[in-house]
Amino acid sequence: MSKEMCTYRMSSTKTLQFRCSLIRIGEMKKFVFVLNAMELIGQVMNGKRVEGVLYMDQQTGRLTFKAYNRQSRIRQKDVLVKKLPWGWVKESLERIKVFGSFPKDMGTARVMGLVDETARDAKNALIDRELDLIEFC
Repeated sequence: MSKEMCTYRMSSTKTLQFRCSLIRIGEMKKFVFVLNAMELIGQVMNGKRVEGVLYMDQQTGRLTFKAYNRQSRIRQKDVLVKKLPWGWVKESLERIKVFGSFPKDMGTARVMGLVDETARDAKNALIDRELDLIEFC
């Protein structure tokens, strides 16, 4: 099984001529029709890899390549609810995040007390946030 790469040519009038790729399987030759060829060639010319699906179209009986329409995710940043002495409380779209980091040289008993204090401060920060969201008459 051998494959020939897609060829394209830009003419002087800025029109794009695209020849479908040819796949040789033994002595058979099949043309592959490419959907959204202009967008696909733009991505290839920018040096990007194009992933997609190769299938036999039921209506036309042609071997067709359809590129995946992958969208990049734009993640919203977490909103800082309160800065704590040893960490922070943040709110994302789905979660409330509490972070605490303590020095090792404090000792276990002192760190356990700071963990409890940080948890109490985080709870109070969440209560204050809820009270700020409520509108009083």
